[in-house]
Amino acid sequence: MKVIKAIYNFIVGDMVILLGVMLTVLILIVLNVVPLFAALRGASGVILIVAVLVILLATLSREVSARG
Repeated sequence: MKVIKAIYNFIVGDMVILLGVMLTVLILIVLNVVPLFAALRGASGVILIVAVLVILLATLSREVSARG
């Protein structure tokens, strides 16, 4: 169990990051599969970048407030 936790902490580091990226990928999959959202397919890259930046900023602000 310690090995799995060490690998998780090394790769992800925080559950917010893991869940946020998984949710972002799920949203992008829905955008690419559902024909109703065909117009947003071109913005997938921008959506991914903005979502990951928001996730990282949320994690960083949480870490800063916890230490302060």
